[in-house]
Amino acid sequence: MTGLRVLAVDDEQPALEDVAYLLRADPRIGEVLTARDGAAALKLLDRAMAEGRPVDAVFLDIRMRGLDGVVLGRLLAQFTRPPKIVFVTAYEDHAVDAFELKAEDYLLKPVRPERLAEAIRRVCGSRTEPETGSQADTIPVELGGVTRFVASTEVRYVEARGDYARLHTATGSHLVRIPLAALEERWATAGFVRVHRSHLVALRHIDELRIDSGRCVVRIGDTEIPVSRRHTRELRDLLVRRARKAGPR
Repeated sequence: MTGLRVLAVDDEQPALEDVAYLLRADPRIGEVLTARDGAAALKLLDRAMAEGRPVDAVFLDIRMRGLDGVVLGRLLAQFTRPPKIVFVTAYEDHAVDAFELKAEDYLLKPVRPERLAEAIRRVCGSRTEPETGSQADTIPVELGGVTRFVASTEVRYVEARGDYARLHTATGSHLVRIPLAALEERWATAGFVRVHRSHLVALRHIDELRIDSGRCVVRIGDTEIPVSRRHTRELRDLLVRRARKAGPR
């Protein structure tokens, strides 16, 4: 695989130069293009595609004059072959936008070299993996002022909390500002299924399905989760089909 061709976009020249310098210092990067605003970035991307040398990833500031990073990210998502997006920002309040746009990472300024290296690793990984519906997705969570990305494969089940959702993993839980319905739609092909109006579960983490006196529950670790009557048959059929595919152990 040749080095990545990337575009850094920031309307502040010092910040743009810093990110471009760090990108060029990474051996996985083949070429770094730069743009001072969203309009210039779009022109560069259009020219790159016309030349048959599309950009692999865009390292994108969010709050810019004119076309801001979120709007530009939505435009990029409509490309036939959209580049991967890494947000680089001084603000923490756009993590939900990053999730909705399927950004590879979300870096806070000033950018630390090790965090940029991790973002490049994510871009490289998504570039080499086949694009399938079961590919691990990620969602940004806030931990003590640091934005971390939790993979869908780590999540055992999700609880609705109004316009928020609580993700439960083996090591803890995280409250994110994303409705359960949005996660249900996005993770439908990643092995998640709605079992109750307030619960979404990962099929691979279900340890037991129990029906007692017409009441159905699933057990995930030490937690029992209710299954509504209308979801019971569908869930049972899914688990049976999954068991058949797995075969004897």
